[in-house]
Amino acid sequence: MDIATLKTKGLLRAVAAAPAAAPGFPFGLGASGLHEVAEAAYGDRAAMTGFILAATRPLRAGAWLWISQTRFTGDQGQVPEAALRQMTGGAPQRLSVTVRTLADALWAVEEAVVSGAVSLVIAEVEAADFTATRRLTLASGRHGVPVILLMPQTREGATAAATRWRISPRPSAPNRYDPLAPGHPRWRALLERCRTAPNAAGAVFDLEWNDETLSLGVVSGLAAGPASPRPVARETGAHRKAG
Repeated sequence: MDIATLKTKGLLRAVAAAPAAAPGFPFGLGASGLHEVAEAAYGDRAAMTGFILAATRPLRAGAWLWISQTRFTGDQGQVPEAALRQMTGGAPQRLSVTVRTLADALWAVEEAVVSGAVSLVIAEVEAADFTATRRLTLASGRHGVPVILLMPQTREGATAAATRWRISPRPSAPNRYDPLAPGHPRWRALLERCRTAPNAAGAVFDLEWNDETLSLGVVSGLAAGPASPRPVARETGAHRKAG
């Protein structure tokens, strides 16, 4: 599905604008309900994190709760406070919780949502079955606290989440001051599932974050249609020689 089609169907809105209740990019991410954001490949966690920080604008003020399983913080660390504040315009306050097991992480997410003490819950978890996502969806809708689950590249299967995104990095924009230096970061966001706009599933957005204007936009000339199939296995040296 290309960008022109999305515009015609009213599914693509100004990316920098505050999320609206009606379906439109980013389809409620961080504004309402439960959403999943997964890596396209191992090592894409930085791109995935950058995407949610750039695209998420909760509808109400308040602290964010960031819950992480120790397997992820030990492997790739935590988001620096300075980076969080830079990408969100100086706000919000972040409360961090680290837990060992998946069960503890999901319990902490639900308890935070039910408490209503935070405006957004972000959780780095290894998995979540349909029952768990259904519980979180119902709790989020009942208490008005949105939830984002950050998940590894192995995430597949059924979910009750409103959306599932698959994120990968793209080459940065050209640096207008130094051609040898990186420019604005870019990401490719595949919308794998979307309950509020099912016909948008499969759409791909090539996005660029402008750290000067604190805005996220679709990259001109790179906006893509349907995603290419995900690679199953790498070509071996023997196969290359045979070809």
